[in-house]
Amino acid sequence: MAEAADFQGTSASPARRWLRRTGALLAGAPLLAGLLQLPAATPADAAGQESPQAASSAGSVSVAVDSLSPSTPSEGDTVTVSGTVTNNGKQTVTGAHVDLQVGPPLETRSAIDTLARKSDDLQGPSGEKVGGKYTEKFSALTPGVAEPFSISVPADELDLGRDGVYQLAVALSGETAAQPWDQVLGIQRTFLPWQPEEADTRTKTTFLWPLVSSAHMAAETGSNEQQTPVFRDDELADEIAPGGRLDQMVSLGKGLDVTWVIDPDLLASVDAMTGSYQVRAADGTTTPGRNQEVAKHWLAELQQAVTGEEVATLPFGDPDLASLAHNGTNVTGSLNHLKEATDVADKTVETILHVKPSTDFAWPVNGAVDPSIVKVATSAGADKVITRSDSLQDNLSYTPSAARPIGGGTTAVVADSRMSTAFQGDLTKASASTLAVQRFLAQSLTLGLQTGKQRSVLVAPQRMPSVSQAQAMAEALGALQGGNWSESQDLTAAAKAKPDPAANTKVPSAAAYPSSLRKQELPRAAFEQIARTQGKLDRFKVILTRQSRVVTPFGRAMNREMSTSWRGRGVAAVGYRDGMESYLNGLIDGVKLIQKSETKLSGRSATIPVTVQNNLVQGVEHLKLRLTSKNPTRLKIGGDAYEEQPVTVNGGHAQSVKFTTSANANGRAEVVAQLYTEDGQKYGAPVTFDVKVTEVTPTVMLVIGGGVLLLVLAGFRMYTQRKRAAAREAHEDDTAEADDEVDGPQSRADAPQNPKASDARLKEESEAGSRADAPEQPSDPAPDTAAESADPSGTGERVDR
Repeated sequence: MAEAADFQGTSASPARRWLRRTGALLAGAPLLAGLLQLPAATPADAAGQESPQAASSAGSVSVAVDSLSPSTPSEGDTVTVSGTVTNNGKQTVTGAHVDLQVGPPLETRSAIDTLARKSDDLQGPSGEKVGGKYTEKFSALTPGVAEPFSISVPADELDLGRDGVYQLAVALSGETAAQPWDQVLGIQRTFLPWQPEEADTRTKTTFLWPLVSSAHMAAETGSNEQQTPVFRDDELADEIAPGGRLDQMVSLGKGLDVTWVIDPDLLASVDAMTGSYQVRAADGTTTPGRNQEVAKHWLAELQQAVTGEEVATLPFGDPDLASLAHNGTNVTGSLNHLKEATDVADKTVETILHVKPSTDFAWPVNGAVDPSIVKVATSAGADKVITRSDSLQDNLSYTPSAARPIGGGTTAVVADSRMSTAFQGDLTKASASTLAVQRFLAQSLTLGLQTGKQRSVLVAPQRMPSVSQAQAMAEALGALQGGNWSESQDLTAAAKAKPDPAANTKVPSAAAYPSSLRKQELPRAAFEQIARTQGKLDRFKVILTRQSRVVTPFGRAMNREMSTSWRGRGVAAVGYRDGMESYLNGLIDGVKLIQKSETKLSGRSATIPVTVQNNLVQGVEHLKLRLTSKNPTRLKIGGDAYEEQPVTVNGGHAQSVKFTTSANANGRAEVVAQLYTEDGQKYGAPVTFDVKVTEVTPTVMLVIGGGVLLLVLAGFRMYTQRKRAAAREAHEDDTAEADDEVDGPQSRADAPQNPKASDARLKEESEAGSRADAPEQPSDPAPDTAAESADPSGTGERVDR
């Protein structure tokens, strides 16, 4: 007993089990010798005894292990295995029973991979039955019917020996009418990590917990002062709603010792949803967003979850570093977008989450690197690159620590590929999720048992785990952090760990980059379109009075155009880029010249108005309007072939700019109006119109002048005639009054009245007044005296002669 306890890698309890097994083997040796002398069994007999290889109905029953609890048992624990068995054959299985089988320890990590690939293979190793009462029986298994099972067995009854990973198989045996003997009809293998006592040297494990989503916000914003954001869809609301993918990532990650890796674009998008926002429908219309409370709750939960934990930020929008390195570096301005995305990341995370993030890490897709990717990844300021062991491979018998220098002051932090990919694929079924969890734990324990030295291990899962994948990750990580062989470590500490001198530090060549990943990259055309859009934005922003209203949303949208989330979504990526460029074109076209029809010019000089329309909500300035004559010998603008005038137009208004022209000859002259920026760049489309020149001759001027002179003379003559008539009437009145004074009042009162003479006199005075008022012809001689009356004069009436 004492000697057995001293065996390396065994405790007292495993030593007792080793002695028990050895004694049983020695006791059975005589029996075995006797059996060897018996006649060989027939194939049917052999099949009826044990051999599953001979079963013609192999695999007719599927076994699903839906749960294994605890995932990492210790001494005194009871291991419970639950699941279902389903008869996929056409015949009823009778005498069915489910048994647990424990295989020998799996010595290497590759052995775990092999077993995982053949987890339901009847031809693989099955192990030793636990037997006894730890079995579950079924009287019959009807075809197509799933039957549940649950077996609980004390860990001590599993006869586990030294520390390590054991194969635990769940086998369904039974017989059919066609094959009426007991045989294994279905099996499912999983892994049972066994580390009952605390390891002498714990592995330091860093687990990245990514919060990344696809691009949801457009470059478009509302015209109000708040610039209401516009979302391309409402899918982000579904992700952060209770039960959604990102909601589960936050709730599951809370309480786990992880390093949060966050895309600032996700934070900015959710933060925009806390206020007023619009959602664009498929038909192009927008409706008000209604998930403000959901967004506020998610951000509040995230703020609590990251408190006291390390947060590493990706560049804004999570740019695709590999696509940029392979297809974008030769396109002007592409690296500038990466620098801008990196610069804005820190402030975004700190403003929204109130934590200071680490900006030192770059994370290429799947951790795949080559020299160009490393160069691009570090160009924006990062000096640590998260890669993966299937890219930066080591030719060692053990797994070295994650960090190692790769030259140029850059540190590669190499994630373990087996553990990082353990949670990929469809894990919606409980059996698949359980297998993934046990496989992850098995890899971790086997890695820790490779050497007696402490090492740092990094786990970098996929960027956007599904809900089921996240749940499996959380379950595995919870079991690992509660186990006896691993301890948590943040990403910064892992990067600073002492590197293994035997670890590979040579970055693989470009030819070694996986072709499957290269096919998913953004093409060069994508970066060329981004550069074209940036060029338009640069020419547009110089005329704006409030540039930030346009530059900021478009700048962030261009970061999203380079996102890793477009991998495998090429059509959607093109649609996003086209939509953004189209929207910018619409804004640029909001400042334009109004079309003009043919303009007629009579005379040698005149002014031509040209109207500039500003349909933007903000004013424009730093523009010049140039009016150019295509035929300056006929028509000059401002004394030359062209003239320029500055233009400033308030938002929603138009301005008419007037140009002085001079004509030298009759006919049509083509004129072009064009807006320019102050640096001489054309802005918008030109407006071309014709000016028809009609020259005025001296003869026409003389005729017009003569007519005007005659009108003036006629008016003057009429004026003098009326003045003379008024003078005569005044003279006659004075003479009459003088005669009346001589005759006296009595003679005038007593004078006999002659009605006829009075009427004649009134008539004569009326006609004389009419003639005086009527205009006289220029050829008529002016009368010297008043007209005489033909009627006889009355008594007392004075008649002029």
